This record gives sequence, C-alpha cells and structure tokens, in this order.
Amino acid sequence: MKTLEQILKQEPVYLHNWKEKIDMIGDFEDLYMTSEEYRAEKSPYQNVELWLENKLKMTEAIKRYEENNILFASYGTDNYSGDAFVLFEKYGKLYEVNGSHCSCYELEGQFKPEETTLESIEMRLTKGTMGFDDYSDNEFATELKSFIGVS
Repeated sequence: MKTLEQILKQEPVYLHNWKEKIDMIGDFEDLYMTSEEYRAEKSPYQNVELWLENKLKMTEAIKRYEENNILFASYGTDNYSGDAFVLFEKYGKLYEVNGSHCSCYELEGQFKPEETTLESIEMRLTKGTMGFDDYSDNEFATELKSFIGVS
C-alpha cells in the first residue's frame, strides 16, 4: 500500500458525476452548479439573477472547502438514487465522507467528514464491499484500490 505522502503527490481522482472539486461542492451544498456554469462568462441559462446568486454562493462554499485536499471522489446517480464517497486530507489527517439519497432528495447537508486511515480503507476494500454499488452505479473499488496501491 502507498504511504500518505505518496498519495498526496497524486492527481485527485473524480469519477462518474464529478469532474472536479466544484462539482462535488455544488452537490453537497445544494447549489447544483457545475464547474462549467461557475466559470462561464455569461449566464448559461435564462435566469441571470439566479445564476449570479448561485455563483456568489458557490464562491463562498469554495472558501469553506478550501483546506480540504480532495484526493478521491465518486458519485453515481443511476435508478433515481445516488451514492457518494469522498476521501480527503486536511492538516495531515485523512477523512472520508459518505452520502446517499433516494429519488426524493440529493446530497445536501451530508458533507460530514469522519476521520479514517489507509488501513481501514484497505480492509473495507479487500474484505468488505466498499466501492461496490450496482444500484446507483457508484462503483469505484477498482479505482480506489489502484489509487491507494492495494491489489
């Protein structure tokens, strides 16, 4: 297994619905603004006021997540449900966030970090079912094993 120092040197991995940190923040913060919409020079939709309001909210949210060094993030939403996993580092410690929803809601309010270890993740990947979710298509076990150096 790789060391934390080796993992921190890697490029972050975003899978399924997320391409980068802004996409993840938007889903957990109930903003539903993609990175493309956030960076757009003019409103990508007709309600310009809503777009400007959401850009301001996203700018504030980005500041709140600034110290969270996202390492690995995956979110699948097949069958009208969703399942998310985020691994990040903050001040030298590892944290994970797990979120899910049925068709009625989304991930809003579920960014609740829990401290974790590489050994714990390895055990859940190799002896448990972590990263296997064929219902909402958030399967990430193979990619996470590769990312942390577990076979």
